[in-house]
Formats: sequence, C-alpha cells, structure tokens
Amino acid sequence: MKVIELKNLTKTYHLEKLDVPVLHGINLDIYRGEFVAIMGASGSGKSTLLNILGLLDKPSSGSFKLAGIEVSQYTDDELAALRNHYLGFIFQQFNLLSKLTAKENVSLPIIYANSKDEKKHEDAKKLLELVGLADRMDHRPNEMSGGQQQRVAIARSLINKPLIIFADEPTGNLDTKSTKEIIQILKDLNASGITIVMVTHEPELTAYATRTIKVQDGLIIADETAKKVEQTSGGSRANVYEQKTFSLSRIKDYFAQGFRSLVGNKMRSVLSILGVMIGVASLISMLAVGNGAQKAIAEQVEGLGSNLLMVMPGASQRGGISSESGARLRLIPEDIADLKKNVRGIEGISGYASARAQVVANGKNYNTRLDGVSVDYAKMRNSQVESGRFFTEAENLERQRVAVVGKTIIKQIWGAADVNPIGEYVKINRIDFQIIGVLPEKGSNGYRDEDDKIIVPLNTAIYRVIGTQYLSNLDVQVQENADMNAVADNITKRLLLTHRMPANAEDSVRVRNMAEIQEALSSMASSFSLLLGAIAFISLLVGGIGIMNIMFVSVSERTKEIGLRKAIGANNADILFQFIIESIFVCCAGGIIGIIFGSGVSILINQLADWTTSITAFSVILAFCFSAVTGLLFGVWPARKASLLNPIDALRHD
Repeated sequence: MKVIELKNLTKTYHLEKLDVPVLHGINLDIYRGEFVAIMGASGSGKSTLLNILGLLDKPSSGSFKLAGIEVSQYTDDELAALRNHYLGFIFQQFNLLSKLTAKENVSLPIIYANSKDEKKHEDAKKLLELVGLADRMDHRPNEMSGGQQQRVAIARSLINKPLIIFADEPTGNLDTKSTKEIIQILKDLNASGITIVMVTHEPELTAYATRTIKVQDGLIIADETAKKVEQTSGGSRANVYEQKTFSLSRIKDYFAQGFRSLVGNKMRSVLSILGVMIGVASLISMLAVGNGAQKAIAEQVEGLGSNLLMVMPGASQRGGISSESGARLRLIPEDIADLKKNVRGIEGISGYASARAQVVANGKNYNTRLDGVSVDYAKMRNSQVESGRFFTEAENLERQRVAVVGKTIIKQIWGAADVNPIGEYVKINRIDFQIIGVLPEKGSNGYRDEDDKIIVPLNTAIYRVIGTQYLSNLDVQVQENADMNAVADNITKRLLLTHRMPANAEDSVRVRNMAEIQEALSSMASSFSLLLGAIAFISLLVGGIGIMNIMFVSVSERTKEIGLRKAIGANNADILFQFIIESIFVCCAGGIIGIIFGSGVSILINQLADWTTSITAFSVILAFCFSAVTGLLFGVWPARKASLLNPIDALRHD
C-alpha cells in the first residue's frame, strides 16, 4: 500500500522581492513498511521535501496523497490533526521541553489527541523501557546525554501509534556509539511495520535503509531499493480529524501546561504577578477609602435627618462690605411657634442656642459643647435616646435643669462609654443638671466629635446657662408632600414680616436646603471614589502592559517550543489558548494576592490614619474580574502572534 504519493510537487519560497524555487516537480511513491533514507548535499532540498512529507510545510503546487487522501490543500488545523494521529517526528536537535521530565515529554502528543483512550496510544512508561530508559523516566533533558535525549524523542514519536516516522538527521549530534544505538532502534521499529523516512548526510547510515533516495537541486536523481518490501493490498486510509479545542480535558491540559511554564520561569512570573498585584491592591485600597468616605458621609447625612431646612440670620452688604451675621435680623424663641402656626408644610421646628460649657461630675472636669434645643430635635435629627428619655415640652417651658448626654462625655467623666449615668447630677457652668437620657452614638463628623455634646431644653439654655435672648439658627422639618422651596420662601417672607423688615431684604435671612447639601456631599464622595478608582485603574493598566511585554518575551523565548507543539499536533487555537490562559493565570494570581494585600493596606489606613475604609464584596469581585480581563486583553496579542507561527520557522528559530 502506498502511504505517500507525490506527483509534480513543487515548492517555491517567496521572499520580500525574490522567489526561491527549491523543489522542481518531485514524483515519489513510498510504500508502507519501507525504511527510506533521503540523501543530498546542503541546499539540495532534502529537508524541504521531508518537511512537506511530514505536513510541516505546504507545497506550492502538485499532488500529495497521504494514505490515499489528497492533503495538499488541507487547512493548518487539519494538517495538525493528521500529524498528531498518523505521524511521528525525530529531530536532530531532540526538541525536548527542558521543564518536563522524560515521561512528560513522551506523553506530550496525547495532550492534542481527541481521545484519551489508552487503546489509541502507547503507554509512555513502556515506550521508555523499550528504548532503554526505564531508570530515567523522571529525569529532565539536562540530566541526560544526547543519546538518551534522542531516545526520549523516539519514544515520543511512538506515543500515538504513528503510521510513519520522519527522522531529520536523527544522529547528527550524537557520538558513534549513540548513533549505532539510535539507528538500530529505528531499524527495529521498521521491522515492526512502521514506515521510516529519514534525512541524513551520512552514507554509512543508508546501509540500514531498504531504500535510498538522492536529491540534487530540487530533483530526485537516484532511487535505489536495497530490499524489496512485501506490499499488502488495503490498509489504513488517512481521515480528517477535527480537533476539539474546547474539550474539558484539553482545557485542563492548557492550565497544566500554563502552570508548568510559569513555575519554570519563576522570576519572570513573580515580576508579572507583582505588576498586577500592585494594580489590584491599589484598586482595592482606593475603593475601600472611597467607599469608606461615602459610608461616613451617608451616616452624617442620616444624622442630619430628612426634609430639613436650616434657617440662619443673614448678613447684608453695603458698598462691598458685609455686616455681621444677624446684624439686621435676629432669631428669637417666639419665631418657633409663629412659623409653626403661620407657614404651611412644616412638620417640626427646633431652635438652637449653643455655647462651650464646663461639665463637672464624679470628680472630673470636662469642657464640651452645650446645645439648647427644642423638643422636636430628637425626631428631626434621628437622635432618639439610646437609654432614658428626652425632655418634654413642659420641661422646656418650665426651664427644667435636665440634660441628655453623648457617649464621649460619659467616657470622659465616668471612665467608660458603657456606664449608665441616668439619674446622676452634673454641674454645667456651676449649675446642677440631672441626666435623663443618653444620645445614640454618632461618631466623628470631620473635625467634630458628634458624641461630645450635652443637650438641654432650649429655654433652659437661653435663660439659665448662656444668658442670651437670641437663637443661633433654626432647623425646620418639612412635611413629605410639601414643596421644600415653597416652604423656604414662605419662611423668609414670614420672618421678614414678623421682624418688620422690608420685603426686599431677603439677604437678612438665609434658608439652606439640607437635601441639596446632602446631595452635594454624596456627589462629592462619588466623584472622590471615581477619582481614586481611575488612579487605581491606571495602575492596573500599567501592570497589564507589563504582562503584554513579558508575554511577547515569552513567545520569543519559546518559539522552538511552539514549533514542537505544532509538529506533534497542536493547532493554532491550542497555542492561542495556552498563552492566553498563562496570561490570565498570572493576572488572576496577581489579583488574588493583590486583593489580600490591598485589604491589609485598607485596614492599616483605618487603624493608623483613622480614616473610615470599607471593603465591599463588589469591590473584591470587581478587582478580580479586572485582573482576569487584563490578562485576557493583554494576552491576546502575543498569544495570537504565537499561534500564527509557522511550525518550520518556529523550529528553526535561534
């Protein structure tokens, strides 16, 4: 049976401005079971002929049948499948992967086979025993002699039970003893029924062949048969195999090969991971700071209450000179009842009279902020007492000496925030007050500790402690269905009327919408988060560019490996996905480490700088996905470059 049929086969290499014809109308038949030796001087075309026979290169014209099937127009992927199923290769340079053991090198073609069925391929262990390397299975190529490495290559060529083995100068780099051993192995394989096609420049090796073909100037000038091989009718015919690039076992092998490659280049992998780690850590920590700022602002906004208007005395201007706030209009306690009665849409009002006060109790003396407020304050400011009670309107009118205190004061006076001070008496500016409630914990608001204050009834503060008849400001809570802008305008008009001010003196009263302030604060926090995220994203982008650069270096360094993988059956998609997975693997590893490191940095920022930080599940998932996408995006270009390499050019790469 003819396993190879060539008719008028030509090959011309097209260089930039020059066409170089190498083969000129080759006609050749090779039969199953033959041991063919192809000889010729350097440049005669014998290696080009062998590459075409081995489906590593394509002819320019002519017919090429492999086991009866025309393959000259097959696609690269179809040729890769045929190489994997029907052909074995033995190279002069051995082409073993240095990071793999002998057994792993032998098993390499199985990765690209569709079936993992043991009946479809030989056992790597038995093949190594067959070539006399039973005791070297776990050794790497640099731990073996040249002869031993070539034996590993022979075992690899047999793993998928090939129809033909192509040997390109298999003894060119071996000593005399190793040469005899290798050629004897090839002769034994031929005796078992495997067709051998060998290129050699050593005439003495042709004695082992059953047929010798001499090539000169791209033509066959001699074809001598030393021993006639008995032919059989029928036999195997080549089939087109469509490789399953996305099979589960194939993807598993991609990850395994990618991991081995990364482990084999530890320093390069560490530097790649470091670049991504810094970017992801920056993203995590900066998002934590931004989220913390948003959370802190949200808590502050919540503490302000909802639907609030802040009413303050204004400051008029004359000749470009501003007068003191309240110089023209001063708020008084009577304004509270008047506004409630005459302005529609008001839910509640609290007046404020504030001052610094000295608090003495339990043998301690502490300076804090004193706020005189109305009864509506607790509801409006989300400050319902945590324990005890808030004062009543009757206590306010009677100017009772009762107080509600914050947690900081409790801690300063009684030594711990969890002490219950209800019923205790304190002196505020030398006046005795009884504590009737404890305010809920609010935390810090910028430079101000919201728990460092003591609250007393408004009338008590004005007439007993501070000694003033004016309010610093008013808080007005607007009903939910009311128009806040309309209520604000009506408050301004009413105050001007009751204080006998002209209608055009609106600058005497300032009414601020707290909802607008809250929205501005939230918007500022969001912008801050976006800014930090953008800076972190740039860091991640820089890391991605570093990954792409390193992947290009990896492709350049591993060009021969790519050529070998293609020779044993890897198609373009196999190479593409292997390099992409390596890139994604690096970025995901960097992402995981970066998430851990970034979380630690966020905790340190919280502890050392006393900034509020918040690490959310969303930010962790976002950072990890960004790292994976970075590996995908920046790995595609170098991976595609690797996948498009011609197997012959890759194998010849220095």
